Amino acid sequence: MIIVLKNQTTLQKREELIDWLRSKALDVHISEGQYHTVLGLVGDTGSIDTDMLEGLEIVEKVQRISEPFKKANRKFHEDDTVIETDTFTVGGGGFTLMAGPCSVESGEQLTGIAKAVKASGATMLRGGAFKPRTSPYDFQGLRADGIELLLEAKKETGLPIVTEIMNAQHLPLFEQVDMIQVGARNMQNFELLKELGRIDKPILLKRGLANTIKELLMSAEYIMAGGNEKVIFCERGIRTFETYTRNTLDLSAVAVLKELSHLPVIVDPSHATGVSRYVKPMALAAVAAGADGLMIEVHNDPAHALCDGPQSLTPAQFEDLAKTVFKVREALR
Repeated sequence: MIIVLKNQTTLQKREELIDWLRSKALDVHISEGQYHTVLGLVGDTGSIDTDMLEGLEIVEKVQRISEPFKKANRKFHEDDTVIETDTFTVGGGGFTLMAGPCSVESGEQLTGIAKAVKASGATMLRGGAFKPRTSPYDFQGLRADGIELLLEAKKETGLPIVTEIMNAQHLPLFEQVDMIQVGARNMQNFELLKELGRIDKPILLKRGLANTIKELLMSAEYIMAGGNEKVIFCERGIRTFETYTRNTLDLSAVAVLKELSHLPVIVDPSHATGVSRYVKPMALAAVAAGADGLMIEVHNDPAHALCDGPQSLTPAQFEDLAKTVFKVREALR
């Protein structure tokens, strides 16, 4: 349920209403927009008399929400959420360009790529320290050592870092990581999502390769219900019957998510296509669709990459992509 308050509502009157609602064992989420203040109620609202609420002089309207996702719902929070930290901002009309190798292989490799992508306009460094692989015999990542190398590259270049977590027990290793990524395979690892809801750090939540948009929204709700509302969606393609690409990039998800939710949306065309020559056109399409940013895999030697080489761009290819992305952004203005 949401309660929209009138513009002239005093702080005292608002707090009196909130106190009364909380006495009914309801969690009250306050969203202050440009024109309205919205109170989002989470809990058993069955006993709340909507007619009585609408009769209050400070209430403009009352609306019950049928969707199971509440805090991620735009009805709860009309204005777009902007994720702001000391080192980066996602949303709010800006554009986040994450770039780096699929997996961290060495300090020299990582720092070299970090310097190159920063020079081309990247605002965050991505790199996998823990790598979930289909085969147990494939490279699994450098793990804790990989995070140390990411932190060294951050110190060298100033780029904030984003990397994937696979187990809640690894959280102590992520204390200095700027943004934690939940990969497609863990989108419905609900115990992990609950733990991430207890920390104060931005979470990049990737859509599962066989999951619906509603399921993605509900996964975000798990994190937000725990108290962490710094969630960013990432569309990375879904599995279909098509075989010419690794997955099928669902750009309609950008529009749907922005209609249903107030959270920022990032697109990963690298994992979606699995083919480096398709990454640029899909990245440009994502920009035109209204994405708040991109996540691009970049490797200095894709042919010898330990993970996902076929979908990785070279630093020179990334520079070309970034220049064109900024031109499209300018044209859209």
